[in-house]
Amino acid sequence: MNTTDWESVRAAFRKIWGYSDFRSPQGEIIRCLLSQRDAVIVMPTGGGKSICFQLPALLQSGLTLVISPLVALMENQVLELRDRRLPAALLHSEVPSQQRQQTLRAIDRQTLRLLYLSPETLLTTPVWERLSQPEVRINGLILDEAHCLVQWGETFRPTYYRLGAVRSWLLKGKPKDTRIAVASFTATADPQAQQTIQRILQLRSPQMFQLSPYRANLHLNVRVVWTPRGRRQQLAQFIQARTGEAGLVYVRTRRDTEDLATFLTTQGHSTAAYHAGLSPEERRAIEAAWLTGETQFVICTSAFGMGINKANCRWIVHFHAPSLLSEYVQEVGRAGRDGERSDALMLVSEPTGLLDPEDKQRHQFFTEKIQQQRREAQELVKKLPTQGDVSAVCRQFKGAALALAWLHGTGQLVWNGPFHYALKLSQPAQGTQGNEDAAKQMIQYVRTRDCRWQVLLRSFGFSQEAQVMRCGHCDNCRG
Repeated sequence: MNTTDWESVRAAFRKIWGYSDFRSPQGEIIRCLLSQRDAVIVMPTGGGKSICFQLPALLQSGLTLVISPLVALMENQVLELRDRRLPAALLHSEVPSQQRQQTLRAIDRQTLRLLYLSPETLLTTPVWERLSQPEVRINGLILDEAHCLVQWGETFRPTYYRLGAVRSWLLKGKPKDTRIAVASFTATADPQAQQTIQRILQLRSPQMFQLSPYRANLHLNVRVVWTPRGRRQQLAQFIQARTGEAGLVYVRTRRDTEDLATFLTTQGHSTAAYHAGLSPEERRAIEAAWLTGETQFVICTSAFGMGINKANCRWIVHFHAPSLLSEYVQEVGRAGRDGERSDALMLVSEPTGLLDPEDKQRHQFFTEKIQQQRREAQELVKKLPTQGDVSAVCRQFKGAALALAWLHGTGQLVWNGPFHYALKLSQPAQGTQGNEDAAKQMIQYVRTRDCRWQVLLRSFGFSQEAQVMRCGHCDNCRG
């Protein structure tokens, strides 16, 4: 790209978003995507990832598909784009029929530049047939929040594992000179997760962009609690000391959000419970109340936060420890986006769990659930046809979608397009210890006496930076 062309890119950036220039490495990523190169991008939460794929999409003729995990995330990004009068739309299971038909017609007329949709929606027949038409030009496939592929692909979102077949099968029906770049964006992916993303998406010599997750303004703390009552008291005291400051409290289950919100409301706090079981209207109302300051903080599961930008969120509490460090870094990164000091507190049971066994019970529950799914998948493999249509097999066998994803993860299955598979059971099964190893990292992080940022940097592949890291403001450094 010559100097003149690049200056027009910068001019478009200034006109649309109003910033004077790119932050590193935004410019390099935009150059990469405009040149139709595959890429893996790991940038901290609040680092301006969405602009990196939105601007190239808007500057090209044709359509860029953005695969996004959550309805709230899609709606927030598309709303911002439409407020700027930019040609973007979304498709998901909750979109009203009339709006859905309007978007499908916009695909036919090629008036869109960005289309947000979930993996499951992408691979529905009406959408796939539209996108496969030879005259519909597609420039890129963006996987936003790509860590979800690693965390959820073998558990409850198996469609993620079929995304690697999308590009090659779309290209079959397009003009010969068509190129479709594939790029993944996430705030958290350790080296092993990056390898999984590259393998599942079938990336071709991707350009790598990786920024350290370290945030100097984010003060990390882990506090041991001895009883369930003590856990609630510690939370109440922490919030009481931050009157008027916006924050988020993360818990593990829907029931936990509701129980804790009820308790804190009786203590006189302005809060709400947020989880994936709420209606779209209820979720939007809670998000709006938090963004405007009407609600000081939200009690939420991991369903809250992705793509919701509140620069002055001052604190994050993990009432329960998340399973994975990648979840933890994602969630604490939602505080302090304005660069001002912010606090992150995690409450954990003492190691034996004798007086407060909830953490241990919760960890065992989720671990056993994954192990049970794996056992069921191994049993189901004996009954599955050696090749077939995904939809037909899933109608015939309960749990087939997860079994197929597990087989793909172990290297015993190939996708002949997004809708057909072939088993390779003669192949030895590859290890699937990714999330188990990551769960051990979380335990190490909780119990470490080293600088907490040092542990995080080491876990996410920044070994050299970790060697000299001592943040000076986490609980271990201060202690």
